[in-house]
Amino acid sequence: MKKINYFCVLLLLFGLTSGVRAQDIHFSQVLETPLFLSPANTGFFGGYFRAIANYRNQWSSMGNPYQTLGVSLDGGLFKSKRRKAFMGIGFTLFNDRAGVAALQKTNALLNVSGVVKLSKRSVMSVGLCGGVDATNGNYNKLTYASQFDGNSIDPTRLNGETVVYRQFTTTDIGAGITYEYNTVKSDADHDDVRSFKASFGAFHLNRPNQEYGAGSVYKLPIRMALTLTGRLDLEDTKFSLVPAIVYQRQANAYTYLIGTYGKYRTRVGTKTTGQKTENGIGAGIFYRGKDAFVFKLLYEMGDYAIGASYDMNVSAYRTASKYFGGIEVSLRYNMLAGSLFEARREYK
Repeated sequence: MKKINYFCVLLLLFGLTSGVRAQDIHFSQVLETPLFLSPANTGFFGGYFRAIANYRNQWSSMGNPYQTLGVSLDGGLFKSKRRKAFMGIGFTLFNDRAGVAALQKTNALLNVSGVVKLSKRSVMSVGLCGGVDATNGNYNKLTYASQFDGNSIDPTRLNGETVVYRQFTTTDIGAGITYEYNTVKSDADHDDVRSFKASFGAFHLNRPNQEYGAGSVYKLPIRMALTLTGRLDLEDTKFSLVPAIVYQRQANAYTYLIGTYGKYRTRVGTKTTGQKTENGIGAGIFYRGKDAFVFKLLYEMGDYAIGASYDMNVSAYRTASKYFGGIEVSLRYNMLAGSLFEARREYK
């Protein structure tokens, strides 16, 4: 565990000293979007079935904000404590819309993973995803500098553009790998967990062609995401720390998010009694490089959880945004092992 802690510290320092050159479509509540970061996270969780819904509204001060909606469903097949391996299967749907032309992308992917227990404390997963990506918009609402009449934009004036924009659909392929190491100290009335999880995901591996106009040869660059998360239960207390570091890169653009939230467990689970669910309330702060501070709240109620976050914009755009970046909400349902009988059949 010492080596893992040193590695986390080094990555933390790297994140704080690096810059950010661009910002791709993203969610601030990274712990609530595991399949968006790697297909290897499919079925890789403490439970049998998981459903997560996310909604994000960003840059509302510009009048036509970015609105992003995400839904993911996943679970494990053939999951049993007797087996050292099982199969994960899942589905993700993301839609992003913005601007006067309501330009939007809809991405639907089927995820498959293979999860293998390497030892009593470590698990590894390899995953693949594939599906379609559709792009469309109301391009007739676009206006151009050539339509400026000296006082304002006149949409009735000829814009001089010869490109005919169109809707298009492409295929999308991704892959990833995830590793987790955890220890559990069980007492009669609660468990203390210490875990470390690292995942890597690569999306758009087939470099789909973006056919906004006839003859377009622009291919979507591969997006890579490296994620480090952890859970540290403070021994003999009801407090936990949940840190996260996410680094994403696409072509020459990259972004990172780093931070943690603290959680107070109002009800704790334990393997001794078979009670696996727990209730808790958490709050924390994250930083997205040269862009925003993210304040997060989380409330967990057994199998259910609701999260909310607020981005305080600190980039050069803050003059227009007045420090307002975005609001995000997440809803999660995780079918956990809630009884002694189910705990005996559980994978972990």
